[in-house]
Amino acid sequence: MAELKLARIPDRTPIKLTIAVPPETHQALGDYAAIYAESYGREEPLVELIPAILAAFLDADREFQRRRSDIRRNPKP
Repeated sequence: MAELKLARIPDRTPIKLTIAVPPETHQALGDYAAIYAESYGREEPLVELIPAILAAFLDADREFQRRRSDIRRNPKP
C-alpha cells in the first residue's frame, strides 16, 4: 500500500481530569479569562482555556522538552 502524505491522525479523544486548585489560582484563572476576553473580544470558559494554558506552559518549558525527549528515546524497562 502506498504511503499517504498525511500521517495517521492521532487519537484526539479528550481525557477528563478533575483537579482542585487553591483560591488564589482560581482567581488568577478568572482574571486571565477576563483579560483574554478583553484582548480577543471573545469570552472563553475556563474549561476551554485551562488546557490551552497548560499546553502553552509545557511547550515553553525547554528543560521539560529536552528531558521528555530523552525519556522517549531511552525508555526505562
